[in-house]
Amino acid sequence: MPFPQLTVHRHDRRNRALITLTGEIDLESVPLVRTALTRCLHDGIRSVDVDLTAVTFCDCTGLNTFLYAAQQTVESGGTLRLHHPPPTLGRILDLTGCGALLLAPPLGRPEPSPEEAPAPAGQAPPRRPVALGSVLSGDAR
Repeated sequence: MPFPQLTVHRHDRRNRALITLTGEIDLESVPLVRTALTRCLHDGIRSVDVDLTAVTFCDCTGLNTFLYAAQQTVESGGTLRLHHPPPTLGRILDLTGCGALLLAPPLGRPEPSPEEAPAPAGQAPPRRPVALGSVLSGDAR
């Protein structure tokens, strides 16, 4: 059995960890990812950032691992955010609608407020009041 083509580096700063992954995340390598993320929680880390800049491939087993780890982290009072996902994972996140659960906002942009966040699938976005004059003049936004 060949060794997984993935390396995992962890850098801690107080109760925050940066996990940097390099290589491919698939059925063979996902146990390394799962172990690294689980150890963070066991070590008292409550804010986990996962840098995927050097990841060349990630399949649905990787997505499942990230979703499970995010759930466990939230239940422990923390957050898990993915940064710079590879195109394959980006596509999977788009298709499944899981991006809002895992992706960090772009640098320099604050996270959207609950009013600005997209509505979950199957739910209408919240209504905002619109001045009647702007509706009649065609300026409604």
